[in-house]
Amino acid sequence: MLIGLSVEAHTMELLIFHAEQCDPKKCSGRKLARFNLARLTKRVDNLRRCLVLNPFSEKALSPEDRNFHCIAALDCSWARAEDVFARTRFNSRALPFLVAANPINYGKPFKLSTVEALASALFIFGYPEMAKNILSKFTWGYVFLELNKEPLQEYATARDSAEVIKIQQSYLSELI
Repeated sequence: MLIGLSVEAHTMELLIFHAEQCDPKKCSGRKLARFNLARLTKRVDNLRRCLVLNPFSEKALSPEDRNFHCIAALDCSWARAEDVFARTRFNSRALPFLVAANPINYGKPFKLSTVEALASALFIFGYPEMAKNILSKFTWGYVFLELNKEPLQEYATARDSAEVIKIQQSYLSELI
């Protein structure tokens, strides 16, 4: 059975590499799996066919990447993220500037939870209802979309990674 979300004829599978480094009670990846909205894996090789959301990637995620049928997130501790992400050499993209709404990293730029990362990718790919659906399982999920409403809408209309970077730079320059 394919676990994922579908809109019309398109199915977007959500796959989560789970590194067993977080508190199971606070793990957004595990919660998505409990609701059959994503599939957990412990094998890095399973990510090979997916677009991997990687904060250390040199290329930004953009709407031009929506041809993938699987988005993968790596669920691990931010303290050990660089080591975990170094093990993946697959198709990877970094999410642009967004602010976390999860209780652990609220208000911190780029420190998204697994569900926030997946929802961001879905929104940028033009699937805002799918993004809302997975975020709806969290009491703070709607806050993430409110905090990031404008940048998400702008990133979703970008042509490519270079344009996403330009949009991101405009947001970052406002912070300085």
